[in-house]
Amino acid sequence: MDLDAVQLFTALLAVVALSGSLIVLVARMLIHRAAWAAWIVEPFAAAGLWLAALVAAVATAGSLYFSEVAGYIPCQLCWYQRIAMYPLAVILFVAAVRRDRNVIWYVLPIAAVGAGIAGWHRLVELRPQLESTSCSAVGPSCAATWFEQFGFVTLAFMAFSGFISIMILSLIATVWAPPVRSASADSPAVSFSTPRSEN
Repeated sequence: MDLDAVQLFTALLAVVALSGSLIVLVARMLIHRAAWAAWIVEPFAAAGLWLAALVAAVATAGSLYFSEVAGYIPCQLCWYQRIAMYPLAVILFVAAVRRDRNVIWYVLPIAAVGAGIAGWHRLVELRPQLESTSCSAVGPSCAATWFEQFGFVTLAFMAFSGFISIMILSLIATVWAPPVRSASADSPAVSFSTPRSEN
C-alpha cells in the first residue's frame, strides 16, 4: 500500500471512528426516549473497552508509520499527543482483558488531555498566528500539515478523533451502564446499573 493510500485509509478510519462514536453518544442520551437507541448502545457498551483499545492501538501504529516509514517528523504538539495516546493502547488492552471497568478513572483524564492538545494543534493549523515560538524552535512548525484529506482531515484531526472516540467508548462501557432489557415481553422498560470491576 503506497503512502497516498495509507493517508486516505487512515483519514477514513478517523472520520468513521469519530462519527460512529458521536452517533453512539447521541443514542445513549436518547435511550430513555427512543426504543431504537438501546439497540445502538448495547453492542458498543458490551465491546466498548476492546473498541477503545483498538482505536488507541491503530492510532499508535499509524503515528509510528507516518514518522518512521513515511518520514513525517513530529512537531512538539505531536509528541505531546503521543505521550497521551501510547499508554492508552496498553492500559485499555489490559483493562479489556481483565474486564476492569474502573479503568475509566485512568483513561478519561489522559484521553481528555490528549484531546485538548490535539484540538489546539488543529486550531494552530487553521490559525498559524497562534503558534508559539517554542514549538518551531525544537522541530517542525506545529502549523505545518503533512497532508490533508477531504479538506479537513490532518494528523492533528485524526488524533483528536481518536481521543474523543476513546473517551466515548470507554464511558459507554463503564460509568454509562448498558441498558438491561426486561425479561418480560409485556414490559419494554429498561433499567440501569453501575458496572463494577470484575477483578
